[in-house]
Amino acid sequence: MSEVLILRDPRESVKKCSLTPLRGLEGVRFLEYAPDRRVQAEGRILLHHEGEELGPGDRGLDLLLVDSNWRRLPTLLRTVEGAPIRRRLPALVTAYPRRSRITPDPDGGLASVEALWAALALTGAVRPELLEAYRFRDAFLQANPLLWEPARAAGMTWDPAARPA
Repeated sequence: MSEVLILRDPRESVKKCSLTPLRGLEGVRFLEYAPDRRVQAEGRILLHHEGEELGPGDRGLDLLLVDSNWRRLPTLLRTVEGAPIRRRLPALVTAYPRRSRITPDPDGGLASVEALWAALALTGAVRPELLEAYRFRDAFLQANPLLWEPARAAGMTWDPAARPA
């Protein structure tokens, strides 16, 4: 099983964070951002919007997910050391009702748990438990046919009438 390392911005609300229910899960480790802390990411996949598209060739690699808002992303990335492998997700639709009053959300932006689940699913490491507590799970899966095959292969079912918020 690939290890997931989540570099989390402490300025983000824990109550609103889609990743909070994942704390304590096997293979998922959280690391709070601190300006003086270095995050070793050598050989890990770094989900990044400027990377090459994630694919089956990335199977088995550990993953680094930066959980922050888009405006703070460059600040958190300055603490990442080594040579992470930048990969982006294909075009997917979020089900999370995102509303930023400061910075407009980019097209194709996902909730962190959506991005994490999709990355693992697309590399053959489907982990249904990552979406168990996600209240928009059914709408996310229904809105993204690209993810149906890996979800069904893992025995997942969802409400076909669910729609993103």
